[in-house]
Amino acid sequence: MSDPFESTKPEELTAFIGKHFIYTYENGWQYEMYIKNDRTIDYRIHGGMVGGRWVRDQIAHIVRLSPDVFKISWDEPTGTTVSVAVNLASRRLHGVIFFPAWIAADPIRTVCFQNEHLDQMRAFRDAGPTYPKLVIDEFADITYLEDCAANDETIIACAPDRLPQGYASRRN
Repeated sequence: MSDPFESTKPEELTAFIGKHFIYTYENGWQYEMYIKNDRTIDYRIHGGMVGGRWVRDQIAHIVRLSPDVFKISWDEPTGTTVSVAVNLASRRLHGVIFFPAWIAADPIRTVCFQNEHLDQMRAFRDAGPTYPKLVIDEFADITYLEDCAANDETIIACAPDRLPQGYASRRN
């Protein structure tokens, strides 16, 4: 079996690696992402259905579509699949999130530092239900953009500031 990252050429991603940005979807949801390296991202969710969630070291497929346009796609232990196309020149992006039915029914269960709850996220995913998927298909504006070093563990190192009501009591 070939390497699933074989088509991702690290030399084509140099301008994207280390980018740290905050973006707000047209529906008002706010996310933050750090392109840690050519295969890994960190992110936090500041607002929206799963606001308060954060993840480090998420394996992702990252490709360059043109000099200023990149696409990041990943599949989470929750069963959520995400694909985000980022246009740096226009500071605009388009994201598609495919939430399994169990998250759509009770999103608060995913609001945590996922890295400390991987087995629990997989158990929720496996218990389902998976279908029907809730598809969120939105454009967003990049409201903050900076260049950072690759593999900087200080960029996304804590939970987002705003946590949804009931976070502490309903997380598990």
